[in-house]
Amino acid sequence: MTRSADRAVTLPELLASRDARQARQTAWLKQHGVTLISFTVVTPGPVKDSDLTRRIFAHGLQALKGMARDAGWPAIAQASFALITGPEALLAINAPAQTVKRAAIALEQTHPLGRLWDIDVLTPQGEILSRQRFSLPPRACLICSRAAALCAREQSHSLAELLAHMETRLNDAEYA
Repeated sequence: MTRSADRAVTLPELLASRDARQARQTAWLKQHGVTLISFTVVTPGPVKDSDLTRRIFAHGLQALKGMARDAGWPAIAQASFALITGPEALLAINAPAQTVKRAAIALEQTHPLGRLWDIDVLTPQGEILSRQRFSLPPRACLICSRAAALCAREQSHSLAELLAHMETRLNDAEYA
């Protein structure tokens, strides 16, 4: 899939991208045999690749690498993918998956941009560790305190409002 910023993505492109991401994850797990971090940006609306998402992604990737480095977890391999469906990264980490997921959750909850990141952690066997597994509630909406899935389903907030909120968070983080 080629990269073209600020272009709306179709549903078939999103579905194909999800399938490709799962195939990459499976290949990486088979090749490396360690915990896998799959990282994307939470991006409402049809445009998934933009200056905004690229900047948020760069901060997230830097934070993930710092998390692994600070914990002393060797990164066996890492790669980023610049896609029309949004930037993605894979990091093969030699550390217990549950420990990595707890650290990723803490990063999502404490970093100023953490709510804008989607950090999936997969066990070496390919199981995605969910927030529920750690007795955590579903992720909150970007704007209000309700469950994000509920606000998305009800379209409680306009796309312009969501994107403005993302831009504000990014600016606050970059200029803090």
